[in-house]
Amino acid sequence: MRRPRPATVARVVAAAASGALLAISRPPLDLGPLACVALVPLFVAWRGRSWLGAAALAFVAGVVYYGTLCVWIWYFGAIALLPFSAAVALYWAAAGALVGWLRAHRVANPWATAAVWVCADALVSRWPFGGFSWGEVGYSFHDLAPARSVASVGGVTLLTFLAVALNAFLADLVTERRTPANVLRAQAGIALIAVVVVAATVTRAQPPVVGALHVALVQGNDQNRDLSDAELRADFLPIHHFDLARQITDPVDLIVFPESSMNALTATDATADLRTDPFIRSNLVRIARLHHAWVLANATVDAPPDGHKASNLDVLFDPTGRVAGTYSKRHLVPFGESVPFRESLQHLVKALEQVPRDFQPGHTPGLFTVAGVRIGTLICFESAFGYQVRPLVRDGAHVIVVSTNNRSYRRSANSEQHVAISQMRAAETGRPVVQAAISGITAVIDAEGVVHERTSLFRPGVVQTTVEATGGETPYVRYGEWATWMSLAMAGLAVALGVVRTRRRTSLDSEPEPEPEDTSVESKIGGSEVAPTADERESTTSP
Repeated sequence: MRRPRPATVARVVAAAASGALLAISRPPLDLGPLACVALVPLFVAWRGRSWLGAAALAFVAGVVYYGTLCVWIWYFGAIALLPFSAAVALYWAAAGALVGWLRAHRVANPWATAAVWVCADALVSRWPFGGFSWGEVGYSFHDLAPARSVASVGGVTLLTFLAVALNAFLADLVTERRTPANVLRAQAGIALIAVVVVAATVTRAQPPVVGALHVALVQGNDQNRDLSDAELRADFLPIHHFDLARQITDPVDLIVFPESSMNALTATDATADLRTDPFIRSNLVRIARLHHAWVLANATVDAPPDGHKASNLDVLFDPTGRVAGTYSKRHLVPFGESVPFRESLQHLVKALEQVPRDFQPGHTPGLFTVAGVRIGTLICFESAFGYQVRPLVRDGAHVIVVSTNNRSYRRSANSEQHVAISQMRAAETGRPVVQAAISGITAVIDAEGVVHERTSLFRPGVVQTTVEATGGETPYVRYGEWATWMSLAMAGLAVALGVVRTRRRTSLDSEPEPEPEDTSVESKIGGSEVAPTADERESTTSP
């Protein structure tokens, strides 16, 4: 077996370095500005490689990135983390393959590279099984005000586009021949990116305040482990949250008990329904009446009609204790709340025992009016999809409420990453986000994406604050995923140009070369030219 050449090893190391640098730009290290240069090693490494070579290097970078960023999936076993990292890295590989093909046809440039990358992100965020958008590059900039301003214009997608283009221009400065034209081209591209960021920052309008909502967020699980069936039958979670609710002081408009906070089992090990279980319902009604407040609570309940599936259900009680509305989670976590190909996989993957039955997705949005303020409710993983949060705001939501349970990921960076994602949702929509987490991190985020309150992991407590409800529409809310469509058009145009050039080159290569002209006397006699006779020569030379 031949040893790999040093140049090949160097390229693989560079690709892996890109994945690692991009991962540490996200929590827990959270070195956001690193995302401006993290992809440069990969872009330098794949320069001059074939489309297959570029795809392989991008795959390496993707595996390192997702394996590091989402290392918390390890809690479901190595059998979960390794295939997951490889699966999502395939989207990076597809982007690398297309960029490599474009470069081979002299079409690629930094803008085309950014467009292809965004297209790959858009695909992984939607397909298969509803997609996975946790890894978008733009999330790295959640703590930078200018970046959040850009997100309000074109969403996290526009941030990703600009960040990838910046990395590509910097790679050009490193690898292209340093002719004045090449340097000027790269500098002009970087300057244009800076202009877009500055323009978005300067022109960003403050969302108008349309009201105020006094909220209390209850975080009640201090157990860094799975609860036993005995604890669930003893109403461990509801009791802990009800005890903490005694700390709530008036005035308060909305009390939020987070995802899974009302989970319990009946004596027959069936799932207790917070709408009908006497103990849970009576306490929620008591709290609503005591504070004359709306109460939003969540539990896993049996889904109709036969109860073979579960429902992740938010239930809203009005100040009199009546059920005012329900919201069933629509975007389920693949392999967490629904298991594709269950019959084939459950005998091979023991970890799937942790998901004994599938959940049934809801079909209607969670929009409610609370104390005169329109709220949009999301459950956990749903807040990671900007294209799903935007319609809530378009339909009138003034405040976004995220109810989540990240307990399964222990003390990993998952919870902190989730808060960062909610910051970008707030920036995109111009709406405050209150995130109630059963074991942390509970957070209160204003309409500009700034975190004002946050808890620690596994520290029970109550966050009480007043949130300014906002109206109006950011450009992102008004125009939607225009940055994705722009990228799709740019990538399509680049591919079309590459195809045209390929066909033109093929037609030129297939044309027969002209035969060299034969100037011999024999060819002229046998051809159209005939040598003059002696009489003709004499007539032409005579005066």
